[in-house]
Amino acid sequence: MKQSKKKSHHILAIDIGGTGLKASVIGPDGKMLVERVRIETPYPCKPNILVDALEKLVKPLPKFDYVSVGFPGVVRDGKVLTAPHYGNKIWRDFNLVGALEKRFCRPVRLINDAEMQGLAAIRGSGLELVVTLGTGVGTALFRQGRLTPHLELAHHPIHHRKTYNDYLGDKAFKKIGKKKWNHRVRRMLVILHSLLNYDWIYLGGGNSRNISFKLDTNMKLISNNDGIVGGFALWQPEWDWSSGKKTPSRRATSK
Repeated sequence: MKQSKKKSHHILAIDIGGTGLKASVIGPDGKMLVERVRIETPYPCKPNILVDALEKLVKPLPKFDYVSVGFPGVVRDGKVLTAPHYGNKIWRDFNLVGALEKRFCRPVRLINDAEMQGLAAIRGSGLELVVTLGTGVGTALFRQGRLTPHLELAHHPIHHRKTYNDYLGDKAFKKIGKKKWNHRVRRMLVILHSLLNYDWIYLGGGNSRNISFKLDTNMKLISNNDGIVGGFALWQPEWDWSSGKKTPSRRATSK
C-alpha cells in the first residue's frame, strides 16, 4: 500500500496588544514564514472594530489553515471575560473565536497573550513565569511546561493603591521616566519571587527593551516575536483542548 504524505499546515498567529496588532503565518517547522505585519490598535476598540482591524491586518499574509490568537485579558471557552485596555463592559462574554471563525472561515483557538508568548519562550521544566511589560502588565505561569490557571496579577495592588498596571504600565513609564521605572521593575521582580519562588522568569513586551539593570542568571529577556511564534503550540497534538482547557500534556516547542 502506498503511504500517503502528511499534509503540512500553516498557522496564522495574531498577537493582540493594547498599542498594536501583530500577525504572521507560521510554517510546519514552527518558524514564521514572513516578517510580522503590524497596525495600530484602533480606539475606541469595540469587538466589531477589532475584528475588522484584524481582517485588514492579515490581508497581505500567506494562506493559512488554522488561527491562533493571543488576547490581553482573561479568556475562556473562546469568549472574552475581561478586556482592561478596551473596556470590560463592552467585551464581557464576547465570543471572539466565533466571530473570527466566521470572518476567516478557519478554526480558531484563543489564549491570553502572555501565555501565548510564554509557549515560545519557556524551557519546560520547573516553575517558569512570563511577565510582559507593555501597555499594561501581563503574566503567565508554567509548571513543568504545563500552563497553570490564569492569574490576573496585573490588577492586584503592588504599591499603596497602585496595581501592577498602574505602577509599571506604559503610562507610568512615560510619566516617571526610565530610571525610576527600572527601579520599580526591580522591586516587582523581588515581590514576584517572594510570592511564587519561580525558577525562571522571562520578561517580554514592548517596554522590556528599556530594562537597563543586569538581570540575575534565572532572568531572561525574550523576543516580542515569541508572542506570535507561541501560536504554533496551540495546534500541536501535545495540547488538550477538550472542554476548552488550555493545559498541555507536555511542552510543545517551536524552536
